[in-house]
Amino acid sequence: MAVSLDTRLTALLGCRYPIIQTAMGWVADPRLVAATCNAGGFGFLAGATIEPRQMEAAILETKRLTDRPFGVNFHMYQANAEEIVELVVRHQVRAVSYSRSPGKQMIARLKDAGVVCMPTVGALKHAQKAVEMGADVVTVQGGEGGGHTGAVPTAMLLGQVLDAVQVPVVAAGGFKDGRGLVSALAQGADGIAMGTRFLMTADSPVPQATLARYLAVKDPAAVIVSRAIDGLPQRMIRNELLDELETSSGLRRWLLAVRSGLAYRRHTGLGLGQLLGSALKMRRDGGLSAAQSLMAANAPMVIQKAMVEGLPAEGVLPAGQVAAGIDSLPGCAELIEQIVRDAEQRLGALCRRIS
Repeated sequence: MAVSLDTRLTALLGCRYPIIQTAMGWVADPRLVAATCNAGGFGFLAGATIEPRQMEAAILETKRLTDRPFGVNFHMYQANAEEIVELVVRHQVRAVSYSRSPGKQMIARLKDAGVVCMPTVGALKHAQKAVEMGADVVTVQGGEGGGHTGAVPTAMLLGQVLDAVQVPVVAAGGFKDGRGLVSALAQGADGIAMGTRFLMTADSPVPQATLARYLAVKDPAAVIVSRAIDGLPQRMIRNELLDELETSSGLRRWLLAVRSGLAYRRHTGLGLGQLLGSALKMRRDGGLSAAQSLMAANAPMVIQKAMVEGLPAEGVLPAGQVAAGIDSLPGCAELIEQIVRDAEQRLGALCRRIS
């Protein structure tokens, strides 16, 4: 019996399969995004950690590596957010993803240019607000997901959002295979988004020493949620740095924030005023405390230690709980082919049961 994985998501994004590679900082580079898109999925470039003057180069390099549509991720609090929006429009990038909704003016600019707006949310109210502001698709990430995360499990959050909005919904947090794709589609989602599974591939730029730490995780309990990095709940693999920060004083964390802020300033080329301006905007518009705003630079810079420098004991290892169930590093083509084959077989079996 023939089955189809075509959904509203594949129609909107122009991809073959409803499988999204998320925009992981320092990880979602042109090579990984292109490999995902060439295999039939849809990848997002991590625009939040790319040096502003290199953002256009990353878009052009991705276009060189694939003729398939792809997306760009950014944060509304970035000093260069408007610049990224203009780059997306100029180069006809298919979609953008973001965690907190940009201002209505930015969304209007993107939508007028035909760019698909696809925010990631971790709560029902945020999904509803995103749709009110013009989101074309909503990605809902449950608490099982890696990086900054909420407390509501994916299955519960997905059901809540599906009942509340009419736009396509993508499920994230806890997905790694065809079984997960079928379960999300069965609940009413139009696709799945995966970060950890794509991070753990042969096309990932993550150094081997860091990938080895991911592969070594066998117990989901070792992938914990902590506020020690930037004051916000973030799921990551427990390691030496995290153990130290969990037991350290507030002064130790503040000193790390100062060092990270200075390092982030050097990396991005932002002036001190721009950096402080971003922090103040996060506090005013994002509902963050002064401490959380000032500690925000911690996350990208300590993640860089592991993801770029290959020092997994000295950096942060963001991961979803599914990391404990992954024991191989296939290429994106092999991974997506396996997910699709498994999903089609499972859907076919279900159809035969009820026919």
